[in-house]
Amino acid sequence: MISNSIMHKDSGLRQLRPKLALPTHHATPEEQFQNNSLRPILKLQHDLLLVLFEHYIQKRKNTYATLSIEQKKAWIDTTLKTDQKFRNLMAGTIIGHFTADELRFYVQNEAEVTRRLCNLLIQRLQSTEQH
Repeated sequence: MISNSIMHKDSGLRQLRPKLALPTHHATPEEQFQNNSLRPILKLQHDLLLVLFEHYIQKRKNTYATLSIEQKKAWIDTTLKTDQKFRNLMAGTIIGHFTADELRFYVQNEAEVTRRLCNLLIQRLQSTEQH
């Protein structure tokens, strides 16, 4: 049973999220979760994710700045797929904004939701390198 305080918190979390116009017809539950939960939270947390990513680069004294755009995109892909600690930090930034129901869905579908979340994180970080 969900307490009133959790329901109030969940309502507040949903109100913070930007509204996105994404198709939901003929979507699997995982696709619906991606479009209704993951994408809005990622958009909400975009600036924080960029700060975490910049910190990650600086902490490792990486030569990231000297890479071409394509090399940067490949580096982002490899890093989020191989550095579990960093991937978990980025994912936690999103998961921390789940409602109780979304967290239940995540726990029941952890592998698929984590895969989708990782792909969305990669796409979001790569898209910032096109400037």
